[in-house]
Amino acid sequence: MAPLLASASPNTQRLFSVRRRDPELVVPAAPTPRELKPLSDIDDQRSLRFQVRVFLVYRANPSATAAGRDPASVTRDALAKALVFYYPLAGRLREGLDGKLMVDCTGEGVLFIEADADVRLEQFGDQLRLPFEQLLCDPPGSSGIIGCPVLFIQVTRLLCGGFVLGIRTNHTMSDAQGILQHLNAMADVARGAPYPTGLPIWRREILAARSNPRVTRIHHEYDKPAAADCTPSAPGDQLVLRSFFFRPRDIAALRLLLPPHLRSSSSTFDVLTAYLWRSRTAALGLRPGELVRLMPVVNARAKVPFLIPAGYYGNGFTFPAAVSTAGELCHNSLAYAVHLIKMAKADMTEEYAQSVADLMVLRGRPHFTEAAGTWFVSDLTRLKFRQVDLGWGDAVYGGTVETIGGLGSFYVAYNDGIVVPLRLPAAAMQRFAEEIGKMTSSRPLESEIDEAYPYNDTSSALALPKL
Repeated sequence: MAPLLASASPNTQRLFSVRRRDPELVVPAAPTPRELKPLSDIDDQRSLRFQVRVFLVYRANPSATAAGRDPASVTRDALAKALVFYYPLAGRLREGLDGKLMVDCTGEGVLFIEADADVRLEQFGDQLRLPFEQLLCDPPGSSGIIGCPVLFIQVTRLLCGGFVLGIRTNHTMSDAQGILQHLNAMADVARGAPYPTGLPIWRREILAARSNPRVTRIHHEYDKPAAADCTPSAPGDQLVLRSFFFRPRDIAALRLLLPPHLRSSSSTFDVLTAYLWRSRTAALGLRPGELVRLMPVVNARAKVPFLIPAGYYGNGFTFPAAVSTAGELCHNSLAYAVHLIKMAKADMTEEYAQSVADLMVLRGRPHFTEAAGTWFVSDLTRLKFRQVDLGWGDAVYGGTVETIGGLGSFYVAYNDGIVVPLRLPAAAMQRFAEEIGKMTSSRPLESEIDEAYPYNDTSSALALPKL
């Protein structure tokens, strides 16, 4: 049991606690194959060797309550049934020669915790500011990559009858679309289907290196940063986490800053990301000649649909880098940044993905470029996490709360807008928030996180706009 402080309003606070049962392992509901399955060479790159978290927040459902349906029991049972089809998720990762990852399909099971919080959903106030660290704890020995549970789920019941489903999974096994696919499979069987609507496909060899690997494209996302491109951190620098909410009118105002041909041909992602990239770079105070990289995640399922079959739940993306000097990015117009982003996204082809897989084998599965001027951005706004229906209807909130340290953000849809969580050093965050406030109606959300976190701390909470 861990007490914590949650905001009921900007001026009031209430102490509440979360009581957890002992962790258990949920195994597949029927026998599954015992085999060793290699991951793809896109899956097992160093950049993806971390845990990613997703949260689904549900209101009470009178019909479910009247039927005596308990969210923890329903989720546990649905998980066991879905694992018959997604049995690699019940295994453990092993590392072979040259760092090659493979999943040992042992059937050991998925880590599962049932919990209760003595708080009602509405007591979190006008803004849904949830203490995510309490709603998805970190059981000892569970957060590693090798030899640990691939998937961890915590179901936390609330006093109002609502509940929070917290999911933590090893990113090497699945991307966001793959995670959503598995959650929908659980939802299908939770609502009574005998098997998932869409069956999973492993086929990781699709994105494996060629027998004669060769790098045929330029991959600035894996460049080793030059010393001149590594602005040193100030002593005692800490990262501050804040979330920003952008409404359609904010995007429309930014779009008006573009020339006519770009207004109509640029996506919301292009426009918003270009603006945030320039603002972030300026806030960091990088040297004018320092190289900066914007790395947008490009989903191969949409860009090269014939490459990846329906049902594939591995990592099906690359992140080609848009590169500029800090000075050129900040002093040129917004159109300059939009153009760079569109060009980077256009690089993604079947050959580009194959070249990345080959690069992984030839260069020892490197991490993407880690420098202050690097920003990795993944747009999850089109993924329908909120529509994962376990029998309680749509979720109030569905998505991740992640940043990748100070180097990456995930865009999440909420109501009619987009939430962007971001970590920056405290002084840079202040400058960034001021810049964003000048151009749009977005502000750091009222119930913002004012605590500072050390650079390598992965803890987070997220303040979301008024429900």
